[in-house]
Amino acid sequence: MKINQFLLLLVAALIFSACSNTKYLAEGELLYTGANVKVKGDSLSSKSTAYFEENLEGLVRPRSNSSILGLRPKLWFYNIAGEPKKDKGFKYWLKNKMGEPPVLFSQVDMDYNTKLIQNYIENKGFFNARTSADSSASGKKATSTYTVQLGARYIIDSVRFPNDSIPLTIDIKATEPNSLLKTGNPYDLEVIKTERDRIDAKLKEVGYFYFNPDFLLAQVDSTAGNHQVDIKMKVKDETPILAQRTFTIGNIYVYPDYSINKDTLAEDSSAAIYYKDLTILDPENKFKPSVFDRSLLFKKGELYNRTDHNKSLNRLVNLGTFKFVKNQFKPSDSIDGALDAYYYLTPLAKKSIRLELTGKTNSANYLGTDVTLSWRNRNALRGAELLTISASAGYEAQYSSNNSGFNIYRFGGEASLSWPRLITPFNLESSSAFIPKTVAKLSFDFQSRSQLYALESFKSSFGYQWKDNIRKEHQLNISEITYVRPFNVTDLYKDQIIQNPSLGRVIEEQLIFGPTYKYTYTNTMETAKTNTIFYQGSADLSGNIVGLVTGANAKEGEQKEVIGVPFSQYIKLENDFRHYLKLGPGKELASRIIVGAGIPYGNSTQLPFIKQFFVGGTNSIRAFRARTIGPGSYNFEVDDNAFLPDQSGDLKLELNSEFRADLFSIVEGALFVDAGNIWLLNEDEQKPGAAFSGDFLSELAVGTGVGLRFDLQFLILRTDLAFPIRVPYFEKGNRWVLDQVDFGNSQWRRDNLVFNLAIGYPF
Repeated sequence: MKINQFLLLLVAALIFSACSNTKYLAEGELLYTGANVKVKGDSLSSKSTAYFEENLEGLVRPRSNSSILGLRPKLWFYNIAGEPKKDKGFKYWLKNKMGEPPVLFSQVDMDYNTKLIQNYIENKGFFNARTSADSSASGKKATSTYTVQLGARYIIDSVRFPNDSIPLTIDIKATEPNSLLKTGNPYDLEVIKTERDRIDAKLKEVGYFYFNPDFLLAQVDSTAGNHQVDIKMKVKDETPILAQRTFTIGNIYVYPDYSINKDTLAEDSSAAIYYKDLTILDPENKFKPSVFDRSLLFKKGELYNRTDHNKSLNRLVNLGTFKFVKNQFKPSDSIDGALDAYYYLTPLAKKSIRLELTGKTNSANYLGTDVTLSWRNRNALRGAELLTISASAGYEAQYSSNNSGFNIYRFGGEASLSWPRLITPFNLESSSAFIPKTVAKLSFDFQSRSQLYALESFKSSFGYQWKDNIRKEHQLNISEITYVRPFNVTDLYKDQIIQNPSLGRVIEEQLIFGPTYKYTYTNTMETAKTNTIFYQGSADLSGNIVGLVTGANAKEGEQKEVIGVPFSQYIKLENDFRHYLKLGPGKELASRIIVGAGIPYGNSTQLPFIKQFFVGGTNSIRAFRARTIGPGSYNFEVDDNAFLPDQSGDLKLELNSEFRADLFSIVEGALFVDAGNIWLLNEDEQKPGAAFSGDFLSELAVGTGVGLRFDLQFLILRTDLAFPIRVPYFEKGNRWVLDQVDFGNSQWRRDNLVFNLAIGYPF
């Protein structure tokens, strides 16, 4: 049977099975297929009417069985599983994990839903609305229908804030210019609640520690006029005295060795350390007092504000030294109108050792494992510094490419020290909620590619990491040095270099040094947003000052050396932008564009191999084998059993789009399209068609495919099946190959279908 016929038969079977769900119902039972809400009235536009109908349908309970294109596969799985005889096994898994029980019409309380809808619509300002309910049945299926007659919507005619000489009401009045309640806007109870929260937040910034939104009352008068309301904000009469006054910061106490199993406050205060505004009870002198002075943003005598309160807690947590962080404010016994602040910090174990076994994949279609043994000291110099020393070993095999058999073995070690402050000649302070860090690293890595060569690399870096807020992060290495030395190059690889001289660049001795900078912005943690983005931009500079001072000019034969090795001189920029669009529950459209450019100059005529761009593979253009695309329209043909060289370039453009949808249980499906290529900045006689030109769009590789993602909680296992629809190295005019797609042809499948196995999403 041909694949196309099989797929048609499978779809038909699913439709028949889904339609037969009602045969499992008992006599007199009806399958509930959902609710329809009809909103009627002349006061809303068609768009607003659709908005209200959608939101009101979301309120109705219970929800019907989930469906895909009108089919209910989860219900079908539940039904065909029958009654499992025990709480395990395939039938139990199919019924309880893959399936879901039928939602019956008898479970629907239409009176309750009517009241729910009526309450919602009145809270939106339709005080004269009327809601009715009805139902209909067809065969063994039933639906409910709710009709809402809106009437006129009430509009805000005036908003009044308290206007007297009491300090609290003066401060409330001061927030009025930014009020969410605007004359002419529709009445909305949710906006009123949000307004109370807004006023409370403003008061917390000016010392009103004990105030809360419940002390505010919004008096609504709906008799003001023709479908209009007057709103008056006032402070409730029963508001406590403490909530009506402002507080400053009094004494600040820090307990850095607090245990939840004992009363630390009972310790002898004579052991206290007094440092600036802080009183620190640290009998064993485990921490330098300056750690807490830098972390806590409060100063004695300042007016209390919620921003510094939250930032201080966040900074203590981000030290990474404490297991639990909590604080308490109490009216001071010694300072009138002040709050004494208490910080209780429970340390993590100072030293720890950890063994990790990791499975991994990369864009080069390598599948492998790493084992890492690491030792940590979370308070190495008594200043919450993190010292990490690790050793690792790994193995990688390329399972779906000409490079299978040329496996990679590696081992190495790294030492890093992170200080929770910026170590600079200048006195730089940060008021961010995130502690800035200074990080120094030193690492060694040995990599052996079986049958080909081995590389030793040494790397050191010194730089800074800091966040403006939860969305914006910076990483600046003011010094990053990489030295790579090859050895044990085999005759096989030397023969390959003769055929393709660019392979020689992989085993060149390399010295790279200079600053790097990376900026990341993301709001993807805001799960309620329909649109979220991720952006990462990086700049990598090497040998710029040294090249300028020495007058290096490789093109003119004036290549300079440092410690006997020619150093690299270049500028490399890369931008990665991603957009995520929520299309509904469990549905998302993810898109990405990557633009990168590397410009060698001075002491270099091309980028070092480890800094060049690559495309193709599991996290790139999935319809092409890893690193086989480009540069440009260039194609390096090899025998099936020969080593396939990685194709690299100075310029990169990549575009991806992927539709993701939950299917059932732990399984998510995906449809995707990928496009892109790399190019050389300059012409290369050995690689015709590789240079970037104005015709670059015609050289984009394009592929498409489908995939499944399995959410295993601790990781996401991803499988993708892709095929090319545009091949850049084909003759111009014949690069689109969509008309050649033939799933029923075994030869076409062997030549074009690419299976990708990976861990995590591609982007």
